[in-house]
Amino acid sequence: MINKSSPIPIYHQLEERIKTEIEEGSLKSGDLLPSEREYAETFKISRMTVRQAISNLVSNGYVYRKKGTGTFVSQKKFEQILPGLTSFTEDMKRRGMVPSNELVEFSILPAPEEVAHALDIKNSESVYKIERIRLADNFPMALETTFVSKHRIEGITEEIAHTSLYEYFESTLNLNIDHATQLIESSIINSEEKKLLHMKTGDPVLLIQRTTYLDDGTPLEFVKSVYRADRYRFMIDMKR
Repeated sequence: MINKSSPIPIYHQLEERIKTEIEEGSLKSGDLLPSEREYAETFKISRMTVRQAISNLVSNGYVYRKKGTGTFVSQKKFEQILPGLTSFTEDMKRRGMVPSNELVEFSILPAPEEVAHALDIKNSESVYKIERIRLADNFPMALETTFVSKHRIEGITEEIAHTSLYEYFESTLNLNIDHATQLIESSIINSEEKKLLHMKTGDPVLLIQRTTYLDDGTPLEFVKSVYRADRYRFMIDMKR
């Protein structure tokens, strides 16, 4: 129930109540929330208070509004805890989901300047470019473009590009992956990405750039990824 004598604002109490129902599963993805009027009548509070609670839930991605229809529970976001270097395949398997790839491009080309800098090679050196849609239970989660120096890693084929590259690096080539540096920023989906990820114009995405290193400090791969912000989030565990 809503405690009107509590120092906690009423809108926040309602917000937390709805959030708990979502997290505990009594409200599931795609469920239609009661209307502002229904919430107001149930808890004997103003519709303005209800509107504030719902607006906060929309801002935090728990629910979304559909014009003329109502407010619905959002798809659950997958959370990756940082630090911790895992591949997409490992991450999805850990969640009990089936990972898969759709290969968009497999090519060998001279390293672009940004890629050459990240991999510490010359611009003229050849790199593998592997662009893939990463899926979980056949749902597109991210568009990932990986660059690997052909001089350092021989033998990557289109067939291998359909599988986990980390598994190939570690199990087949016996390479020791040590760490990675990663940059995350927010953006808006572009026209090419929205088609591949089944998104709409203006939808938010997370742009991620990662350089992965072997145990001797050699750069192994440079990866640029576009993650659906409506399905993915990152949590960082920080220690002083």
